[in-house]
Formats: sequence, structure tokens, C-alpha cells
Amino acid sequence: MLETFTSQPEFNFPKNKMPSKSPSQPPFVDGYLAALLGQASQMISAEFHQVVRSHGFSVTEWRVLASLFGSKGMSIGHLATISLTKQPTVTRLLDRMESLGHVRRTPQTKDRRVTHVVITPQGQKIVKSLIKQAKEHEEKILEPFGLAQAEALKLTLRQIIAQRHQSA
Repeated sequence: MLETFTSQPEFNFPKNKMPSKSPSQPPFVDGYLAALLGQASQMISAEFHQVVRSHGFSVTEWRVLASLFGSKGMSIGHLATISLTKQPTVTRLLDRMESLGHVRRTPQTKDRRVTHVVITPQGQKIVKSLIKQAKEHEEKILEPFGLAQAEALKLTLRQIIAQRHQSA
């Protein structure tokens, strides 16, 4: 819920004795979007990453498989971006995941320099229960806010991401 701040009375301090910060003013990071997103992401992710590791996956493997699950596949570059992983790391991980039969890479027909990655049926099978647990974890996190507020938050985040992609 958003707080409504009431205006504070003005104080006439001598210029050399001005307080550095009003006692009622929250710290900068309490209202800074990037800090709030980072804190929330770290807290929520850390909880679920324990589940991921308990299933024998690294966080990066989870992010790659989760990113591919339900999609028609994507380029390695795009996969690196949405899985929050450097492209060389994703490429090395895909080597191993492909040898295990979890993903398949194919050169893109329009530009053979671009490699398209898809999750295989075997990859879908091994990550399916984690996807279910991730959805349950998300529901638990968002439940106190109600469906409308949760959907509004997700919509706003998707819009921010789309906007930043357009300006990049």
C-alpha cells in the first residue's frame, strides 16, 4: 500500500546549522526503485534458490531451463539476458545441458551466426516440478497483496523491461 506523506512544517535554521536530513525523511534507498527491486529480488530468489539446489540444479541451470520452459526457444544472447548470466557462461552451460539431452541448439536459418536454443521434452520433464514449486512460492509471496495488485505489479515490471529494451 502506498503511504501518504503529510507536509512538514518549515523550520528556519541558520544556514551553517542546517540538519543534513529531516528526521521524517526516509533514507534514499527506501524510495529508490532499483534498490527496492534489488532487495525484493534477492530475498525472494534466495528463498527459492534453496529449493533449486536441493533438486540438484545450479541457479544458472534453473534460470536457463525456466527461461526456455513454455517458449519456442530463443537465441543464446537473449537467453543470457533473461537468465541474468554472461553469454560465455551460458554457452558453456548449454554444452553440458545439450550433452545431457536437456536442450537442443540449432543454427538460425536467417543468420547462421545466431544459435537458437530450445528445451527438449527431457528438459521439460526434469524442470516441470520446479516450475510448479516456483509458482507456489510466488503465490505465497503475493497472496497478502491480492490478485489485482499482484497482476498490476507484474504488468508494471513488464512495461519497465519493455521500455528499457526499446531505449537500449
